[in-house]
Amino acid sequence: MQTGYYSAAAGMVAQFNRLDTIANNLANVNTTGFKEDSNIIGDFMRVFKEARDELPHANNSEGGAQFINRALAKAPQIVEGYTDHSIGTMQKTSNKMDFSLSKEGLFFAVQTPNGVRFTRDGSFSINDEGTLITKQGYEVLPENYESAGSTISFNTADAIIEVDKNGQIMTNLPNSVKLGATSKMFIAQPDNTKLLVKEGDNLFKYEGVERVKNITDSGAVNQGFLEKSNVNAVKMMTQMIETNRLVGMYQKVMSSQMDDMNNDAINKLAKKA
Repeated sequence: MQTGYYSAAAGMVAQFNRLDTIANNLANVNTTGFKEDSNIIGDFMRVFKEARDELPHANNSEGGAQFINRALAKAPQIVEGYTDHSIGTMQKTSNKMDFSLSKEGLFFAVQTPNGVRFTRDGSFSINDEGTLITKQGYEVLPENYESAGSTISFNTADAIIEVDKNGQIMTNLPNSVKLGATSKMFIAQPDNTKLLVKEGDNLFKYEGVERVKNITDSGAVNQGFLEKSNVNAVKMMTQMIETNRLVGMYQKVMSSQMDDMNNDAINKLAKKA
């Protein structure tokens, strides 16, 4: 068995997966509230050490030794992926229906056909029914949505709409410029952001969403601002160049293993014959 060939092939596959992640980051460099994804590349031995207790054979048994397959001990592969939830740059829009969150780990809650989801994209609008929605048409949830099943709604008389740092919405009283409190946004703070799963449309799925509490005094809501993507385009381009070069290097190793070494072996065997 040409172990070098299989190790190089595994390394190339890992770099292809990394390239997919980098390309997705670059594609979303201008997506509001997008969070950068990254991969951790390890080897087979590291994966084995992390999961050895789950193997079907005893660690020191003959079956265990065969299961480990030492020939692949140094084959690189993607062992973990993670999302960087650091805050992106705040961009002033002066649009009263644009909102951002200035603290890490906080999210707006929205109602989708698949259930409650979280998002950092605060580019909202008001639909024809007067309901506050996302760009995809999902309803933005108020703090009391669980008990009342209500939405954040406005009427045609609401000429002034102001939102404070805690997500409290205030509109003008009828035939007046004075403001009165109405709905309040649900500002979610999951216990563990590592459990958030990207689901498309800039949404995150979270198991146990019903246990996530509303942060009533978050002090993080900014009206008239949007959070830009936290993807660093220069860093991503550098990583893309590095990944492409690694793919080329692995390709040369595979070519050397299959062509040069095989030809050399055939020639030597032919001479001996």
